[in-house]
Amino acid sequence: MSLFRCPLCAAPLEREAGAYRCPGGHSFDVAREGYVHLLPPNQKHSALPGDDRDMVLSRRDFLSRGYYKPLLNTICNQLSTLPGERPVILDAGCGEGYYTAGAYQALLAAGKAPRMAGTDISKFALRTAARRERGAEFAVASSYRLPLADGCADALLNCFSPLALEEFRRVLKPGGAFLYVVPGPRHLWEMKEILYDRPYPNEEKETPYEGFRYREILPVEETARLESREDLRNLFRMTPYFWKTPRAGAERLAALESLAVQISFRVHVFEKA
Repeated sequence: MSLFRCPLCAAPLEREAGAYRCPGGHSFDVAREGYVHLLPPNQKHSALPGDDRDMVLSRRDFLSRGYYKPLLNTICNQLSTLPGERPVILDAGCGEGYYTAGAYQALLAAGKAPRMAGTDISKFALRTAARRERGAEFAVASSYRLPLADGCADALLNCFSPLALEEFRRVLKPGGAFLYVVPGPRHLWEMKEILYDRPYPNEEKETPYEGFRYREILPVEETARLESREDLRNLFRMTPYFWKTPRAGAERLAALESLAVQISFRVHVFEKA
């Protein structure tokens, strides 16, 4: 039985050869890469929602170089402490699957048999995610209408994606873990100094959310040296700065051969009350 539920009637889905099917007769084809499309047309706000192909490829190539491995290790260490032999984990807004696949493999290495699902609204992202990790399930879906059953997940991961708290509370079991990853105050500070005349640090705050209890906030701080223009270009394209940087700042960055930047994250760890 799949972790996913039918987006039309909420019945359980069974994966068969080439399709997911529910008892009500609804059927959803599996793409050749291995993901399934569970975003109904009335939940789409554009023809091709989410990250486009170029952004996905930039993020895939950058993350594959290991620059954000310290963050991945922190996430894996947290998820590896989950009780039980078969924890159910959802990566909501999974993108191209770097953290999904890393966590899945870390749990296998810890002697567990995880059941893992990733959702994202970008089909371009899920093409890469499904190729990256065949052991997990992936679906095109909105975080605001997750195609999963109530109280099914032992843990939910959200890295830089929309904060759909009502849905996150719904799908998590009581006591389930919620890992919410945000940039630290001086994340990519050196790049911001090149892009902008007056950069400012990201806001850092502890925000309580209804239905969740704080466990801890885990800092991730490293320095990464980007050794090529390609790595710099990929990093720039995968950030929000790509869309709002003045042309002069983008040209200054494009002229660089290499750059050492601060990698700074905060992993807010919650427990569902």
